[in-house]
Amino acid sequence: MVEMQKGHFPLEQFKEIKTPFYYYNTDVLKRTLDLVCKEAKVFDQYCVHYALKANTNPNVLTLIQSYGLGADCVSGGEIQAALNAGFNPKKIVFAGVGKADWEIELALQHDIFCFNVESKPELEVINELASKHNKIAQVCLRVNPNVGAHTHANITTGLQENKFGIGLTELKEVIDYALEAKSIHWIGLHFHIGSQIIDAGDFVALCNRINTIQAYLEAHRIQVGHINVGGGFGIDYANPNRQPIPDFKSYFETYDSRLKLRPHQTIHFELGRSIVGQCGSLISRVLYVKRGAKKQFVILDAGMTELIRPALYQAYHKIENISSDKEIESYDVVGPICESSDVFGKSIDLNKTNRGDFIAIRSAGAYGEVMASHYNCRELPQAYISNDFED
Repeated sequence: MVEMQKGHFPLEQFKEIKTPFYYYNTDVLKRTLDLVCKEAKVFDQYCVHYALKANTNPNVLTLIQSYGLGADCVSGGEIQAALNAGFNPKKIVFAGVGKADWEIELALQHDIFCFNVESKPELEVINELASKHNKIAQVCLRVNPNVGAHTHANITTGLQENKFGIGLTELKEVIDYALEAKSIHWIGLHFHIGSQIIDAGDFVALCNRINTIQAYLEAHRIQVGHINVGGGFGIDYANPNRQPIPDFKSYFETYDSRLKLRPHQTIHFELGRSIVGQCGSLISRVLYVKRGAKKQFVILDAGMTELIRPALYQAYHKIENISSDKEIESYDVVGPICESSDVFGKSIDLNKTNRGDFIAIRSAGAYGEVMASHYNCRELPQAYISNDFED
């Protein structure tokens, strides 16, 4: 069997570091950001915000903001992390279905670009708090477009049964309130239908729904200044070496060709996973190779506490033994956590593996470090960027 192509890692330097840890390749991240900026700038009305929920590592955030991207935040903590990293408050959007008063006040204090508002009750609270602080809050109304996405059920967000957004039947009423509220400046509409979307047809369906909504609002003489289409653009988890950077050109062109954007409008994107997903890996050591009657287990010192996606979403991550170039064998790759779901992959082809080998779990730059936990009283792992290993 042909040896699997592997990522490039400073293996000798890894030997001095306590495992598990996160490793971020800044070259991959920079090349990704270069392409995002290049393709977005083709269209004058496009504005990209990085979705912090994917990764809030300070070194990663500092690099992203240096490219001039805005920030998409879903908590007060993320707003503060964005500010700490140097993001311009005038490019920060604040989303989330349950914004606490202190979070709203933090955003008002820093005069962020806008709130993505999920309900009329939330809009009323923002209006009240903005009035209290003598502020005018810019808002986009998040619409639930009832558009499905071909992705895992737990990461779809645009269907009627999801908790997110304002239903189409109540949208006109909420807009009317926003236009009348004295401390609210309504500037546009926000949409987000899900995450890890690789079928462009889902984005086409969203464009079609937005076009219909816009036509309806214009028939009622309501003009929309900003259209925020959210994010959700997926990455190739199976081939991180062959396709480390997503096809942003086709992604942006889909919206250019399908969305009927008005001359006065700006379109906003909230990209997270597609920017940082492929630059990160979870590096772990093999504790034991357990040979059973029917299968072999590779037991790692990393588990679902460091990367919960396989346990939570049954997500696939490419797994590589970066210490071995021996013949290929099949293993179940598991962690040390006392849960049966603590499994990274079953029947995984790896070069022959032994205790002490380094295992790289790829495409862990998104929803890895940010979702880590202390479960089983485990320490949170350290994170390193490739620059840390340069001479």
